[in-house]
Amino acid sequence: MRIAVFGLGYVGSVSAACLANEGHTVVGVDPNTDKVDQINAGVSPVLEPMVPEYLAAAVADGRIRATTSAADAVAETDISLLCVGTPSRANGDIDLRYIEQVAAEIGTALAGLDHTHTVVIRSTVMPGTADRVAEILTETSGRVEGETVFVGNNPEFLREGQGVADFVNPPLILIGADDTHTAEMIEALYDGIQAERLVEQRRLAEMVKYANNSWHATKVTYANEIGAVSRAMGIDGTRVMEILCADTKLNISPAYMRPGFAFGGSCLPKDVRALTHAAKIRDVSVPLLGSLLISNSIQVQRVIDQLVEWGPSTIGFFGLAFKAGTDDLRESPLVEVVERVLGKGFAVSIHDADVSAPDLIGGNAAFIEREIPHLSSVLRDEPAAVVAESDVIVISKITPAALDALATRRPGTKVIDLVRLPDAVRTAVPAEDYLGVAW
Repeated sequence: MRIAVFGLGYVGSVSAACLANEGHTVVGVDPNTDKVDQINAGVSPVLEPMVPEYLAAAVADGRIRATTSAADAVAETDISLLCVGTPSRANGDIDLRYIEQVAAEIGTALAGLDHTHTVVIRSTVMPGTADRVAEILTETSGRVEGETVFVGNNPEFLREGQGVADFVNPPLILIGADDTHTAEMIEALYDGIQAERLVEQRRLAEMVKYANNSWHATKVTYANEIGAVSRAMGIDGTRVMEILCADTKLNISPAYMRPGFAFGGSCLPKDVRALTHAAKIRDVSVPLLGSLLISNSIQVQRVIDQLVEWGPSTIGFFGLAFKAGTDDLRESPLVEVVERVLGKGFAVSIHDADVSAPDLIGGNAAFIEREIPHLSSVLRDEPAAVVAESDVIVISKITPAALDALATRRPGTKVIDLVRLPDAVRTAVPAEDYLGVAW
């Protein structure tokens, strides 16, 4: 392929070197003449293993050159990769001036050309940036997006110090494209790379990079806080985390990594409280651990706020226990929702096949007696009864009976989905009547 790489910083230099090494013809573009001269001399502008060797070989073979002219680069290529900086503003937002400037330069260059061109954002950008780039391109080039100019997103997952290794052996290749042509062009960049390809809408692809980096930051912070509390107790925090990571069924796995409703039950809330208390009495600050229950409460509040906004006369609940397959109501976030909407004057109707008020015993019975003493009066044996009585239905448990009953709801009955119903069920509910708690 004939590729222009805009921005010869870390991401641009590594990407350009690796693409040239894969056999593509690359033109690097940067306003910094020192970087341009270095590339043309086969010298890496960045310190990164294997990049100097790749660049020297590519320059010798004529597969890569650099220029300060966007017009020259666009005229010689079919696809442009935007690898320019997106620094933080004072308020934390990202500064898109360089992205927008390059998009305008590319569009202006395309105005005098007749070949199709695809622009792909590699920089880390917020969802909607590709849409903005498309607007600039159409304004400056006079072309119509999707006909002779195309825009996509291809987030990079390159770790400094291991950039080349990550490029040639990535965990996956994420392609953000809203049309087939763009997807095919981006995929062709990686013809020689063995990795799973995921083609998603470009706004979603833009979001994934932030989800990745925020998760990495969370892991670092979590390990540091566990280490700090452990050390204060005279325990080796490194060994604690090694044992935690040894569990690849629950800890280092997809477990608990699906968006949904708040956590509850007899373990997680209690144990988080105990650990943060242990840190407090030892004067160890653990803001991440300390925020867990706060964030959990906010997820509960989001559902309550929506119910109050809709103002139904009766709210139906499918599921009351803190998770499916149990009758444990202790610290169930659903119990909290029910208790609070009852306090606001709403009527409720509940079906949970695993929960029977007369069968509750011990701490479970004591908890529900304290929170919803008249539980038996709002429990329904049949899902159809909940649907018939309710103006809004809250789904936290999926059963065949519940799905069948849901299909019989009256027109205008609203649905709050806490578990992500099957696609066929979700799409059967009019968009104005459906709320997914995290999707």
